[in-house]
Amino acid sequence: MKPLRLALAAATAATLTLFGVAPRVNAQAFDNVEVTQEDFVLVAAPGGGLLGRPQFMIIEQKSDAQLCWSESGSNPTQIEPLLLNFDFSGICGRSTDSNGYSIRAGDGDAGSRFNLDLQEEDGEYILVGRPSSFPTNPFRSSDPIRLGRTFGQASNGFTKVFLNPGWRLTRRSFDGRALGHLYLTNDATLASLVEGGGPIVTEPPTTEPETPTTIAFRDVTNDVYANQISRAVEIGFIAGFQDGTFRPRNSLTREQLVSMVIEALDAQENISVALPSQVTANPFSDVASNRWSAAKIQFASQNGIVSGYEDGNFRPAQEVTRAEMMAVLRRAAEYRKRSLGQGTALTPTQQAFTFSDTQGHWAAPVISSLSAYCGIATPVNESGTAFVPNSDALRNYAATAVVRLVDCAN
Repeated sequence: MKPLRLALAAATAATLTLFGVAPRVNAQAFDNVEVTQEDFVLVAAPGGGLLGRPQFMIIEQKSDAQLCWSESGSNPTQIEPLLLNFDFSGICGRSTDSNGYSIRAGDGDAGSRFNLDLQEEDGEYILVGRPSSFPTNPFRSSDPIRLGRTFGQASNGFTKVFLNPGWRLTRRSFDGRALGHLYLTNDATLASLVEGGGPIVTEPPTTEPETPTTIAFRDVTNDVYANQISRAVEIGFIAGFQDGTFRPRNSLTREQLVSMVIEALDAQENISVALPSQVTANPFSDVASNRWSAAKIQFASQNGIVSGYEDGNFRPAQEVTRAEMMAVLRRAAEYRKRSLGQGTALTPTQQAFTFSDTQGHWAAPVISSLSAYCGIATPVNESGTAFVPNSDALRNYAATAVVRLVDCAN
């Protein structure tokens, strides 16, 4: 009967493969490959349900087409999951359960022995590996393994998780082929992790850029605004991405512009931007009080730097046009001069530029005045005579325009 059983097993496997159902592979047969850590963010997210427990989520930036998330603040760091606002297929990845991630130790896949979970402790979330209750699990009575922590709880419910030393992300692979499943990986054996627990993070790593003399991004070398981008990062009101790029031709949203302007003003000597520590009411009907940008939008609105639309909305995630950006920068320039006790008149520092495509546009006077005031308004890519007021404001020109504003001596 043994040859017959072998033949039947082989036939069954062949039939499963023929109809697209591969036989189950033992977890220990999987290997893993390294990934770029900066392409991912680990998040304690609102879990919902009756108990309202937080859910562990991993977001991946697969392409530069659109940002999948943004970060703000520290202790804790708040995550804005931007991928929830657009069709992120092929652009972002999102893993929310054990189908998308598991633990891997130096001696192999540990997903069947420990399950990832978030536990609340002293006002923050701790990422742990809880031993499964399977009778065959030799670690089922062990204490949880601590993998990371959040250093607080973000007001919007999405809080960044910082991994403890020794832990990193890798990707599952099989037979040399990378798969979608992610591992939270430690090179120590599972037994040693259970016994020692490993070191923990005592302070979250800073995400603030340093202030080097020259700041280089691999994607701005040939950009016409490379020097201004370097200066913008040096001032500290905008930063590059963790993968070493600046993404100069990405569009800017209205709330991102507000954030840049407020940070740039606050970085100047003799100007102190007193943001509210807590926003108790929605600044606009579509800007919730717990949104990452709410405090900055509220301050900008109260100080005449921005305004909303007639329907009462601010449309924070809407891409801002070059003309709209000039309107905001003019008001920011007036606020800057007022704060320095210099009145609000923007005295020209040079001759106004004559643009070929702004006549009759609602922002024509603003664009013209800012071309004369420290050269803030200039043609697209510093070439030709077109301003293209209705096109999206890109990160490279936005950084440049704000640099010209804050460095203006007038």
